[in-house]
Amino acid sequence: MKKIAVLTSGGDAPGMNAAIRAVVRSGSQKGMDVYGVPLGYSGLIDGKFLPLGPRDVGGIIQKGGTFLGSARCEEFKTESGRKKALRALNSNGIEGLVVIGGNGSQTGSYLLSEMGFPVVGVASTIDNDLVGSDITIGVDTALNIALEAIDRLKVTGSSHQRAFLIEVMGRKCGYLALMAAIAGGAETVTLPEVDVEPEEIVEVLSNAYERGKSHAIVVVAEGAKYNATKLAEYFTEHHEEIGFALRVTILGHVQRGGSPSAQDRILASRLGAGAVDSLERGEYGVLVGWMNNVLTTTPLKDVVGKTKQLDMQLFELARVLD
Repeated sequence: MKKIAVLTSGGDAPGMNAAIRAVVRSGSQKGMDVYGVPLGYSGLIDGKFLPLGPRDVGGIIQKGGTFLGSARCEEFKTESGRKKALRALNSNGIEGLVVIGGNGSQTGSYLLSEMGFPVVGVASTIDNDLVGSDITIGVDTALNIALEAIDRLKVTGSSHQRAFLIEVMGRKCGYLALMAAIAGGAETVTLPEVDVEPEEIVEVLSNAYERGKSHAIVVVAEGAKYNATKLAEYFTEHHEEIGFALRVTILGHVQRGGSPSAQDRILASRLGAGAVDSLERGEYGVLVGWMNNVLTTTPLKDVVGKTKQLDMQLFELARVLD
């Protein structure tokens, strides 16, 4: 294989640039011509291929986001859109494709591989919900950003006897919320995987106040049954006085920004290089991930349409440590 391409798709994640860099430099070292596809599957459909050499990816390992850009592409979800992408790949002599992204992106990888094109996915999403990798690119950085916010809010919360509802990203997976709650010493956490009623939160906050705590932290996953805004509205309507003054902080996309951590840079470098190795040895239609401290490949057919299950023992640990 002498000519490959790489794209980033879906939500950006800190470390994507490190993965691109690894694909380009590993490919170049193996004598491959490497091309970047701007704006994910949209750029693929449009036949945009940017030649990338080792020096073109210099100085990007420490940068967040993706210098290739990313976009969600509705057209690629259609058969006609995928045929356009396949035609663009073939007409430009591209022999293999590396797709860096999460669930939606790897669904696209799978559909393209089912059309007979050599595709390898790289596990990258801050939600850490992708089957086939214990940890995905961007998770460590996003978690540390959330943890820094929790630590800062504890300080101001203690000054004003406040309870903070801190909403973190995670539409269908509560991994970030759960890990942030444990590491941040939160009083409680709400997750998409577990129904927690507002009255349970009220009880936790009231008990914390009665025990003399100067602040309280509730970490809320955005995909939980009650997000932070809904919880605050409930408290306003049903509990005018819970002891603490209540405030809402929604971290949102700030968790995707910033410089990737050392762990994310190393993970991305290993997965990116692993994707090139997979293409070279003719192992296609797989996701490159990291499981049990080993670089692994998982068939894309076993990845798509699934969500990695949360370890509920950690949820129980969060309750014990509140």
